[in-house]
Amino acid sequence: MDIATLLGILSGLGLIVGAIAMGSGLGGFIDLPSIAIVGGGTMASTLVMFPWNVVLGSIKVGMKAFTAKSPDEEQLIQQIIKLADTGRREGLLALEKAQVDNDFLRRGVRLVADGSAPNLVRAVMETEIDFMKQRHRRGQSVFKGMGAMAPAFGMIGTLVGLVQMLQNMADPSSIGSAMAVALLTTFYGAVASNVIFLPMAKKLEERSNEEAFYMAIIVDGVMAIQNGENPRVVQERLQAFLAPSMRAEK
Repeated sequence: MDIATLLGILSGLGLIVGAIAMGSGLGGFIDLPSIAIVGGGTMASTLVMFPWNVVLGSIKVGMKAFTAKSPDEEQLIQQIIKLADTGRREGLLALEKAQVDNDFLRRGVRLVADGSAPNLVRAVMETEIDFMKQRHRRGQSVFKGMGAMAPAFGMIGTLVGLVQMLQNMADPSSIGSAMAVALLTTFYGAVASNVIFLPMAKKLEERSNEEAFYMAIIVDGVMAIQNGENPRVVQERLQAFLAPSMRAEK
């Protein structure tokens, strides 16, 4: 589980709630109509912007911000080196029996073992990466859309509150409290956008980049295996993807 995402959201909300509690108290910052305008309006706009299946799919994508772990590139490289050694000593056909945990690497190795042409192997694997990025971008765009809409509906709620306040100008004593309630929707929208939706969209983008980078290592490794390169050369080739501090000791 990615503790950073959960810790970031909880600490952001906690600091805001704590600051409010130390001031005038939480009671004045709770207004159900304002919550309904921001929450309901944001969801309604999201359903207009995206198909129903994309919105539902974004829930699954969003969980990656909390559950996904950063891949271990060095462990992957060591596994590819072993496969390269097997393919060089026993032939590429022997790779069919190799135990490979990663689905993407297993598919690439099987293509090689089946005798597929190098350009076909690379094309198939790079196509999968491209469509993976496309699927991820759709999920990210839902959260970006919600991040854009939440402040907008906060402003709409504020305008509604101001109109209602102006309609009751005959009672000057109610103006202050009415103005406070009117501003709460802007507050809710800003918090939802900047503490939850936009940060999650950025985290999902980073997760997608990590996965694409991991898969790029696999593509390069599979091509090296197919070319029959020396395992030592494969190691040097793949460790070029890593920062110097992450490279295995020679």
